[in-house]
Amino acid sequence: MGGIAWGTHFVMTGADSYFRKLNNVWAAIREAFGLRLGTSIRPGIAPLWRGLALVAVLWGLTACGTATLQASTEYQTVTPSADGIGRVYLGREIAQTMGHQGAGWLDRPSRALQERPQIAIAALDLSPTDIVADIGAGTGYFARRIAPLVPQGKVLAVDIQPEMLAMLQAELEAKGIENVELVLGQPDRPNLPPGSIDLALMVDAYHEFANPREVMEGVVAALKPGGRVVLAEYKAENPLVMIKRLHKMSVAQVRREMAQVGLDWVKTDDSLPEQHLLFFQKSA
Repeated sequence: MGGIAWGTHFVMTGADSYFRKLNNVWAAIREAFGLRLGTSIRPGIAPLWRGLALVAVLWGLTACGTATLQASTEYQTVTPSADGIGRVYLGREIAQTMGHQGAGWLDRPSRALQERPQIAIAALDLSPTDIVADIGAGTGYFARRIAPLVPQGKVLAVDIQPEMLAMLQAELEAKGIENVELVLGQPDRPNLPPGSIDLALMVDAYHEFANPREVMEGVVAALKPGGRVVLAEYKAENPLVMIKRLHKMSVAQVRREMAQVGLDWVKTDDSLPEQHLLFFQKSA
């Protein structure tokens, strides 16, 4: 995927293509807002429109300028993007995994206000006896908050990084939480017993799975009949969500990938400020 690289989000096929796309997008913006953009609008409003116009330009270049990947059900290998691993599944390059060195970001104080995780947890509609698997649990930000809601059930916190699980274990001991079990997963399987869980939750994690099809086949096998899968993924359709491109997913892409393992789409909840909350179900 050669050509001009602009930042980490834009890959062009050449300078002429870049400027042609830029001119086309800008012309469309001028037509939409008037030929005297920035001069025919009141001075206090003009900077806002210019900012929106810039966002539109960037979004147009992101959508139109990135090399098209084949939507194959077989894994493909490409030259890795800045934040990718060079492995493509159904037209999506898989993102690099966030290492345990960045664990502090998961528990940042601003997360409650920025992402509203309490809304996401309420939307899960949990029963006290539910067995919940938090896949890609990290430091257990969600596992620790779900545990009190399933007092007769439990949370299986699955992660492939032993360091993450060690941090979670320390938090569980400090807070006296006893119904969270740690599970060391593998890059191609979650290591969960068949028919053992009511719900699999993946928060900002699925897009980093190096073997998404195999992991999800393991998740589906672990679900009880009628069991649910819920994914929270940053909204790829929204350019104002300031997350790296490969760490966002569109609704269409998530649905496409879940269909490959036989999951039925139930609904998409967009009440969160930055993330899609997508619900799927295993056939009863």
